[in-house]
Amino acid sequence: MEPELQMTESEIRHAVSDELVRDVLRERRSERRWRLIKRGMMVAAGVVLFALYLFGYAKQMGWKMIPNNEITAVIHIDGEISAGATASAEKVVPLLRKAFEAKNVKAVVLSIDSPGGAPVEAERIYQSIKAFRKKHPKPIVAVINNVGASAAYMVALHTDKIYAANYSLVGSVGAVLTGWDFHKALEKLQISQRVYASGNLKSMLNPYMPMTPEADRKAQEMVQKMGERFKAEVQAARGKKLQNGVDYTTGEVWDGVQAREIGLIDEIGTLDVVASSWDRAVHDFGPRAPGAGWLSGMATTFEWLARFQNGLH
Repeated sequence: MEPELQMTESEIRHAVSDELVRDVLRERRSERRWRLIKRGMMVAAGVVLFALYLFGYAKQMGWKMIPNNEITAVIHIDGEISAGATASAEKVVPLLRKAFEAKNVKAVVLSIDSPGGAPVEAERIYQSIKAFRKKHPKPIVAVINNVGASAAYMVALHTDKIYAANYSLVGSVGAVLTGWDFHKALEKLQISQRVYASGNLKSMLNPYMPMTPEADRKAQEMVQKMGERFKAEVQAARGKKLQNGVDYTTGEVWDGVQAREIGLIDEIGTLDVVASSWDRAVHDFGPRAPGAGWLSGMATTFEWLARFQNGLH
């Protein structure tokens, strides 16, 4: 008969205690693994969503892969033409270069919807068009959507053909120089500004000092010369298409029908019709302003990630 194995009360307590400790350790290890897994999932989700955001933003700004088949490129000039804006030379010129250098791009359409802006920015854009066309001859046309005025119309002048819709606004040929005059308001408060300038016209646009007759004449002279230069560009580009007896330098705008009648544009046409007239695929190069939907979507995503992170603790 085998001897009966017996455990003392102390040994039983130790055995139970060891088992409980092992259970607790296993549970804690399991919790740590699950916590690490959830954090890894959160980080991965954040990376994926951020990558999707960058992809969407890039698409809106025109950073797209160019198809291999023959295409017509559409490049946008939307909003004010100014440094840092969506329609700045910094954003538009690289896309023009990309379109002209791509062998499968057979034509370029400028989609214009802009009231104008800085003439130097416009000059950088149209001078680039001239340079790229010289190296890579391709047809380029301009389509004015809602508005193509002032500096935006200046850019359109340097294309092969200008289109506009019936209800587009075209023109505003001329120049403008603006400034504020606060000196009368400051006089009421008995406040004045001391200005020491090396020349009598050095501070001519200072809004805290009254405009002298000489400064006033100089400002008007500058604007007049710029307006005349713009007029000369219109005459050189449009030539005999311009209607006699029409003063194009009043700064006014005309609708598409009137603009065609007086020779500011060539034909009536909308972007969709003109871009597809070459009977090939149309590729939008941008640049387009980033949509608020992407930004709000990312805000929601980050809120969700924050809630997920809080759930880990």
